[in-house]
Amino acid sequence: MRILIWHLHGSWTTSFVQGSHEYVIPVLPDRGPFGLGRARTWDWPPNVIEVTPEQLRSEQVDVLVAQRPDELALAGAWLGRTPGQDLPVVYLEHDAPPGPAVSTRHPMADVPGVSIVHVTRFNAVYWDCGRSPVHVVEHGIPDPGARWSGDVPRAAVVVNDPVRRGRTTGTDLLPGFAGAVPLDVFGMRVSGLAAALHLNPERCREFEDLPQARMHAELARRRVYVHPLRWTSLGLSLIEAMQLAMPVVALAATEAPRAVPPAAGAISTDPAELHAAVRRFIRDPAAAREAGLAAREAACARYGLKRFLADWDEILQEVRA
Repeated sequence: MRILIWHLHGSWTTSFVQGSHEYVIPVLPDRGPFGLGRARTWDWPPNVIEVTPEQLRSEQVDVLVAQRPDELALAGAWLGRTPGQDLPVVYLEHDAPPGPAVSTRHPMADVPGVSIVHVTRFNAVYWDCGRSPVHVVEHGIPDPGARWSGDVPRAAVVVNDPVRRGRTTGTDLLPGFAGAVPLDVFGMRVSGLAAALHLNPERCREFEDLPQARMHAELARRRVYVHPLRWTSLGLSLIEAMQLAMPVVALAATEAPRAVPPAAGAISTDPAELHAAVRRFIRDPAAAREAGLAAREAACARYGLKRFLADWDEILQEVRA
């Protein structure tokens, strides 16, 4: 099967393109938001093919996996086909509703010929998708291996664009964690975070735009993983940290309570409990190791790549039928 999909979320796409299909990725000269092409900081297999809009008109495409409303119009213009009529469409929703949780209507709700796939059960329950066919394919990732050593007695956080996103990513909670233990923050656009939060740079070090392999190596050296995100979908970095066998201290928000069992570390809506947990793991490497092994067991059981790809194959076959 040949699948047209834009490069939007690099970590998620890295898992998706591990399947047995060919993946057609649009590329533009400026490599802007609708033409990023192949990833540069993730390792993608050769069955991921870059194509220009001009080339797409002569390409065979079996299914469109859209992730933004504008992609349906772009696909129609570039392919010369109408998504949802003469081209099967799956709309993949990565995020929790940005508006009122109980009444936000999904942009693809009741659009003819479009099935909606959510990445978490939480998202599927909270979005109003009308009468559209709705599926859930929970995340699955390539196993990075049980690499935790915890030899750096600091807490790791992975978050993208934390200054702009603010409360959504729990950025306002970071000073409390930094008061409990020193933090190392990884992600895109994290430079300037310590200054924005008025934190001592040594209490909140910043590591921006590391390639995935290096980030995994660095995360595995930190004693504990902190997940402060308040209103986002389930971050793949949380699952990666768990599969690395890191103990996890997580805010009990959105999908995190389903993903993080208590034995994996600590999960709570009480910041004081979370601060106490990170201090305990920093002081007690043996307890950190035990929780990390429980985290890895839970993450490998629920978020394996084989199950993820099989679930997607089932949906792709269904929409083509």
